Amino acid sequence: MFFALVFETDLKKGDKGMGLTISRSHELMKSAMDYRAARQDIIAGNIANADTPFYRPKDISFEDTLAQKSAQIFADKSKTLQMAQTNGAHLGPIDSGSSKPTTFFRDGHMARNDGNSVDLDVETTEMAKNSTMFNALTAALKKDSALFKSVIDASSKTA
Repeated sequence: MFFALVFETDLKKGDKGMGLTISRSHELMKSAMDYRAARQDIIAGNIANADTPFYRPKDISFEDTLAQKSAQIFADKSKTLQMAQTNGAHLGPIDSGSSKPTTFFRDGHMARNDGNSVDLDVETTEMAKNSTMFNALTAALKKDSALFKSVIDASSKTA
């Protein structure tokens, strides 16, 4: 059973509520698991369409998005160098937090006579790698939650 501590409140934009963040890495791991689950579905779709004429295998790229989100979560805001704006007509900095994972066609393999380019060896290898990463993220989230559970248990025994 997965134990999760939920102390953050769901806030709508503009609300002045206050939430308590237990672990900065928790949100990053949740996003990574969501992306891994989406990638698993895409790879499963590729395998399911292995005999579909003219089917091109799809994939999802989210490593850059997670790296940006990680930098955003763990960055020390006090050490950020702001861009100088010497003219009011200049464009401001681009918010890198709005990037999303991108879906693309994986075309590195020879197409068969029917135009299908799904390689089952590649797809099953990618599925195994993705599954391993998902399991590692699950274990990390369990360990993260277990750490806070032990703190709560220890404090309740002393009270």
